Amino acid sequence: MSRIRFALAQINPVVGDIEGNSTLIRDAVRDAANAHASVVAFPEMALTGYPIEDLAFSPDFVDASESGVEILARLLAEDGFGDIAVVVGYIRRSATPTFGGAIAHNSLAVLFDGAVHSTYDKQHLPNYSVFDEQRVFVPGREPHAPVLGGVKVGFLICEDLWRDNGPVETLAGQELDAVVVINASPFDRTKDDNRFPLLTRRAAQFAAPVAYVNLVGGQDDLVFDGDSAIVDQNGTVIARAPRFESATLFHDFVGTSAGAGIPVRQNNLNLLAPLITPDKDELEDIWSALVLGVRDYVEKNRFPSVTLGLSGGIDSAVCAALAADAIGAERVFGVSMPSQWSSDHSKGDAADLVERIGCHFDVQPIGDLVAPFEAQLGLVGLSAENIQARARGMILMALSNQHGHLVLTTGNKSEVAVGYCTMYGDTVGGYAPIKDVPKTLVWQLAEWRNAIARARGETPPIPENSITKPPSAELRPGQVDQDSLPPYDVLDAILERLIDRRESIAAIIDAGFDRATVERIAHLVSISEWKRRQGAIGPRITRMAFGRERRLPITVRKSNL
Repeated sequence: MSRIRFALAQINPVVGDIEGNSTLIRDAVRDAANAHASVVAFPEMALTGYPIEDLAFSPDFVDASESGVEILARLLAEDGFGDIAVVVGYIRRSATPTFGGAIAHNSLAVLFDGAVHSTYDKQHLPNYSVFDEQRVFVPGREPHAPVLGGVKVGFLICEDLWRDNGPVETLAGQELDAVVVINASPFDRTKDDNRFPLLTRRAAQFAAPVAYVNLVGGQDDLVFDGDSAIVDQNGTVIARAPRFESATLFHDFVGTSAGAGIPVRQNNLNLLAPLITPDKDELEDIWSALVLGVRDYVEKNRFPSVTLGLSGGIDSAVCAALAADAIGAERVFGVSMPSQWSSDHSKGDAADLVERIGCHFDVQPIGDLVAPFEAQLGLVGLSAENIQARARGMILMALSNQHGHLVLTTGNKSEVAVGYCTMYGDTVGGYAPIKDVPKTLVWQLAEWRNAIARARGETPPIPENSITKPPSAELRPGQVDQDSLPPYDVLDAILERLIDRRESIAAIIDAGFDRATVERIAHLVSISEWKRRQGAIGPRITRMAFGRERRLPITVRKSNL
């Protein structure tokens, strides 16, 4: 019987940066070795980043991944860690390409003694929600359960764990000492409702503890929350890593297998204090996910700063606060762009926000830009309103070109759903921090962030007036959102049923909502698909985000979808 220390290293890789990701892996192995680990496991596709989408079809990228993992094995040996088993996710070329053109497996490699000791190919390829793996990868066929220092370990990759058949069935009959699952499982606000009950069921099925290591970080519109964990054979969570940050989780596994198998280093192990990170408040989780999404999009794409329009309203205030938390207020450039219809309180609320969070501030009135368009084209009504929004978009993009800022667009999910936005106006931007956040949740997040600031003895970042005043685009005298939309609590309740739950119009009406309102909202959602197709991406926090998950035709005769 032997006792071996395993490390689960949740790291934040960059898609395509094999050399940089290799450095992250080497640094984490060094830290794990200092903590007497003999096995270090990394998340799914940690070497290449995830998701790589159609990079999986590139022979050059597949070759770079395969050579990269071999180079990594040699470098680890040169670092003095050749006797540590390092489990790393990557892609490798398949001997049986698919009819659709997939040429690679989503794989893991066990690195030892300067070489790739063995590999395992993911068998179940998800093709739902945000996943498209059946199109880009070739499924594996064989299970993998090596012995590492006397500990018999079954390996799985993410979706393999979620399916009852295939590798789960195979490993359940192998009298394992542990199961290690490497994952790239993106965050949504309900993820843990399913993740931990699954781990509990599988641990009982395997009659062995399950070690679950997950990716962390933002990748375009996906956010990975980490939340790596160890669940014992009784289904109890005995160790859990922090969420939304890089971290390493340690656990000692006892081996009962005859023979050492891969002869990993044997350490005299001190008593290991368990790390169990408590659950966070749901609003804290959502705020953390949004901050991480913004930060990684800015940093990984090497933007020096961000800019956004500050209207004095709740949406722009929350976006500015998120950006300040993500990259620091000194890199946030707010712009007030008042028109003749802008109220004094809105201009004052924008200035108040700037003072509270400490970002840069510029005032660029739009009246002199709008007037020639109105005069030359004879614009009135909606066209005159929209030219104001487009003037603001032009200003933000000009400042972006001049200074290199990333423009943040501030629309929320409720507005995006029903098309309550102006194309090439307030939709202008490269990243949309609250695109997947319903309006009612925007208010909740603002209240939560201010409460956190008060608890810390800090100035609440979001002006109270921005939270309490009626929302308005201020494109005409006395305008408020509720002139065009039902109250946001009603709108969001309908949208949640229509979009997130995919309920029929009849079912929503039967639930007690006004027929005319439901039918009107369903129609607005349908005819606004063309706007959503052109909109910026933003961090996904729900299980039915626009873009990757909800895809409908633009040209369609039936309007109530």
